[in-house]
Amino acid sequence: MKVFVDRDRCQGHLRCYALVPEVFEPDELGHAFTNEAGNEVPPEFESKVRQSLGNCPEQAIRIEQ
Repeated sequence: MKVFVDRDRCQGHLRCYALVPEVFEPDELGHAFTNEAGNEVPPEFESKVRQSLGNCPEQAIRIEQ
C-alpha cells in the first residue's frame, strides 16, 4: 500500500498525523505530507492509514494498493 496527500486540498487539520504519526508529518505551515513510510506503508500501519482516509475533512488522502 502507498499513501499520498494532495497538498492543494490539505487544510492542515492534521487528523492523519494524529492517527498515524509514523506515516504522516506536518510541514512548516502545518499541512500534512507523507514521510518515507508513506512510500510503502508498513503492514502494521495499514488499518490506521485507512482510518485516516475517512477522517480527512478535505478528502486529501489517496491510497494505492
